Amino acid sequence: MKPVHPVALFRLSVLGQLVSRQNLARGELKAMVKELALKHYDIPGSRHTLLSEKTIEAWYYAWKKHGIDALAPKRRIDRGQSKIPEALQAALIEAKQDNLKRSINSLLKLVQLQQLQGAHALSRSSVYRLLLSRGLSRPMGASQPKELRRFEADYPGDIIYGDVMHGPKVVIQGKTQKSYLVSLMDDKSRLILHSAFCPGETALDIEYVLKQALLRRGLPKRLVIDNGAAYRAHSLQGICARLSIQLIYCRPYAPEGKGKLERWHRTLRDQFLIELRPQKIYTLDELNSLLWAWIDQLYHPAPHSALGGKAPLTVWQNYLEFITPLGTLAHQLDALFYHRIQRKVRKDGTISYQGQCFEVPYCFSQKTVIVVIEPHHKQALYIEDEHGKRIGEVTPLDLQKNRNYKRAQPSNTPTPTTASSTSLNELALEKQQSQLSLCQPVEPNKK
Repeated sequence: MKPVHPVALFRLSVLGQLVSRQNLARGELKAMVKELALKHYDIPGSRHTLLSEKTIEAWYYAWKKHGIDALAPKRRIDRGQSKIPEALQAALIEAKQDNLKRSINSLLKLVQLQQLQGAHALSRSSVYRLLLSRGLSRPMGASQPKELRRFEADYPGDIIYGDVMHGPKVVIQGKTQKSYLVSLMDDKSRLILHSAFCPGETALDIEYVLKQALLRRGLPKRLVIDNGAAYRAHSLQGICARLSIQLIYCRPYAPEGKGKLERWHRTLRDQFLIELRPQKIYTLDELNSLLWAWIDQLYHPAPHSALGGKAPLTVWQNYLEFITPLGTLAHQLDALFYHRIQRKVRKDGTISYQGQCFEVPYCFSQKTVIVVIEPHHKQALYIEDEHGKRIGEVTPLDLQKNRNYKRAQPSNTPTPTTASSTSLNELALEKQQSQLSLCQPVEPNKK
C-alpha cells in the first residue's frame, strides 16, 4: 500500500472536525474555516504559523473530492522548465558564469540595465529556479534564526550607524595598499549619509566621512559606533560634544547592534565590489567615484524590502521636515573639526608638525603652546591659550626670508661697570698685599 505523505497527514489534522462531519448547515463551513484560520500551527518546512481561510477551504474541497491523496503536495508539471524567454535565459546564465559571486538581485539589475526584453517582468524565484536547474545555485536550506529584537527610529536623523569594512587594494602615492570603507547609515531610511574608501580606519578617517555627511544630510541626534580605539579618540568625542551629537558605543563583539549596516556591507560586496575589474588596481579617487555613482544611481533609488518596497531616498525625502539642518553651524564646521596639539617652542621660535617647521611669535620661545591644526591637510593654523582664545599666528618657516631679517636687540642689556667701583679681583689683590707685608722680616736697629 502506498504510504501517506506527511504533509497530507498534517493538512488532514488541520481540517479536523470538518472531515468528521457528514453534512454542514448553510454558512457553517465559512464559520468553521474562519475559526481554524485563527489558530497557530507547526507547519512542515515553514517558519510561518498561520494559514489563510482560502488555503484551508481549498484543502477541504480537495479532500472531499479525491480523499487523502489530494492533500499531498503536487509536483510541478513544469518542473525543470523555465518560462523565461530563451534569449534572457542565455543572458542570465552567461552573466552568472562570468562572475559566480553575482547575486540574483545583481543579475536582475544587470539585464534590466541592458534593456533586454522581458527583464523587468522577471521574478527572483524564476531566476533562482533557472540557476538551480543549471547547477549555478544551491538549494535553500532552512536555518534556525537567532532571536533578536528589531527596532526602528521614529524619524530620519534620530539614529545613525558608523562602521568600517576592509576594502580592496588601491594605489596611493604610487604604492599599493589596502583601503578601508567608512560608512554612515541612517536607521529609519537606510540612506547612506556618506561613505568613502579611506587609506586607514583611524579617527581622522571617520571624522572626514562624518564631516561630509553633516554637509550633505544635516545634524543627527545619536551616532552608534564600535568600541574600538579609533572611535574613542578625544578629537571625535569633542566634535560630537560640540555638535550635541550623542555618541553611543556598541558592546564589544556584538555586531548585531549594527545589523542594518552589516546588511549594507553585504549588499555592497554582492553588487558593487564584485563588479570591479579584478585585474585592475584602482586609485582611491577612482574607487570613490565608482562608489558614489553606485550609491546615488543604484542603491538609493532601489526598493528596499525592509522599507515596505520603498526606496531609501524616498523615505528620507518624505521626512525632510524632521531633518535638523546645519544652519549657522555650516560656517563654523571647519573650525569644529580642527585638532589641538601641544608643542614646545624651540629657542629659534619654531615648532614642528608632520615633518614641517612652522614659526610662532618669538615671545613664546621655550614655552609650551597649544597649536590649532587642520588635520586633513596637515596644516598648523594658529596658537591659542587654555581658554580657547587666539593668541598668535603660525606661519611656515621661510629660511631665505629669515636670512635678511633684522633681529631685535634685547632692551635690558646691563651697563658697563664704572671705573670708580671696586671689583672683587681688586679686593682680593689688596688682601694678598696686606698679608705679604706682615710676613716680611724686620731689620735690627743699627748702633
